[in-house]
Amino acid sequence: MRITVGSRTLTRDDVVAVARHDAEVVIDADALAAMTATRALIAGLAHDTVPHYGVSTGFGALATTHIPLEKRAELQRSLVRSHAASSGAEVEREVVRATMLLRLATLATSRTGARPVVAETYAAMLNAGITPIVGEYGSLGCSGDLAPLAHCALAAMGEGSVRNAAGDLVAAGSALAAVGIRPLELEEKEGLALINGTDGMLGMLCLALADLDLLVATADLAAALSVEGQLGTDAVFASDLQELRPHPGQATSAANLRAVLAGSAIVASHRTDDCTRVQDAYSLRCAPQVHGAVRDTMAHAALVASRELASAIDNPVVTLDGRVESNGNFHGAPVAFVLDFLAIAVADLASMSERRTDRFLDPARNAGLPPFLAHDPGVDSGHMIAQYTQAGIVSELKRLANPASVDSIPSSAMQEDHVSMGWSAGRKLRRAIDGLGRVVAIELLTAARGIDLRGIAPSPVTAAVVAALRAEVEGPGPDRYLAPEIERAVALTQSGALLAAARSVVPELV
Repeated sequence: MRITVGSRTLTRDDVVAVARHDAEVVIDADALAAMTATRALIAGLAHDTVPHYGVSTGFGALATTHIPLEKRAELQRSLVRSHAASSGAEVEREVVRATMLLRLATLATSRTGARPVVAETYAAMLNAGITPIVGEYGSLGCSGDLAPLAHCALAAMGEGSVRNAAGDLVAAGSALAAVGIRPLELEEKEGLALINGTDGMLGMLCLALADLDLLVATADLAAALSVEGQLGTDAVFASDLQELRPHPGQATSAANLRAVLAGSAIVASHRTDDCTRVQDAYSLRCAPQVHGAVRDTMAHAALVASRELASAIDNPVVTLDGRVESNGNFHGAPVAFVLDFLAIAVADLASMSERRTDRFLDPARNAGLPPFLAHDPGVDSGHMIAQYTQAGIVSELKRLANPASVDSIPSSAMQEDHVSMGWSAGRKLRRAIDGLGRVVAIELLTAARGIDLRGIAPSPVTAAVVAALRAEVEGPGPDRYLAPEIERAVALTQSGALLAAARSVVPELV
């Protein structure tokens, strides 16, 4: 697969293709020509006696410091070296690659004034699988994701550490030499152009939305299996009832639930006069309303992501009419807000999933199933502690839902006195999404066990999902070592294998 940068705005799918699947990156020839033209403007300012921020002055609180002509190229190198100051655990390869691709995309807009060789070097590094080492801490989400982007720029200069295509930790200079990439020698403004952007937090947003596209559909699937396994009703998911509250996400989730439950002998067996249950519990009955709200939150986040993907962020920036102007477009608030909003939605989605699981385990609420779905209750504990694991994750997700973007801490001698903390919002969202996948997997594992114990034919979709799960995890029986079974269910959930099994019967599940 090949992704062209410069001739069009990147999409979220483009970011995922390069970050996760190593798609080839090429730069449009017209974009390189435009970069050459705007670079001439910056080159003219480099010898100007009038101070220009980022070209002939210091940075941040040092913006009033005049830099002599002979030190202006050194200024850019010093900027990158000093700002490559991250700390903590190594950031995931896909996040770093997304960050580099998005910075490359801004370079290719020709609004930064960088030379074509700067963009070409980033493209070459991505295509060679060279990934700079970036620590988890270091970005406040304002003036760009400074430290993460600086580590990327440092590697392009042939300094610092990287992982090569084989995943080995090597010196950047050696990695570049091994694939024939010449280290960058930065010129005026180019160091600044490489570190001023929301690329890290935007990359994490694009990856998160891709993960959630899969997990929210899988959560709909899990909810349907729980309704079926707990002898719930599908009547509440009728389209005319959903249309009384016309939220688009709710309509989609309700349609998914109807599709999964169609043809279920378990649900049909419950549609008799002998049934005394008037209403199902909220965690069953209100699944479309909660899951749908998550979908609508994702739609808003996707809109913000699309706008950010169409942006050219730098400071100063070269305007379309050739001015070089300072601005505040690097502030991460728009992205930070939706990253936090998604973390809230993820926490609530997982919370509802855990409640449905818990109902399976309680003989007072599970409509005739054994306590904890145990083979021999008392001797066996069944899924008792699997729910504990869910509960622990959900509790963690509630803490992660505390928004990072409401915090701000002043930096750079009060010049940068309000920051977005968007990078932090992205980091905690990634952890939250991992937790969500685990919670939904445990619900599916538990629902499948409950359905097996019913001994009544489930819907065709459910049968396909349970069969896919049973290929990796045994059915009900005496207690077994449970952790490996949970991990296999997590892998099937996070990879999309269980959703694919459902779609093999009903392709329209979304």
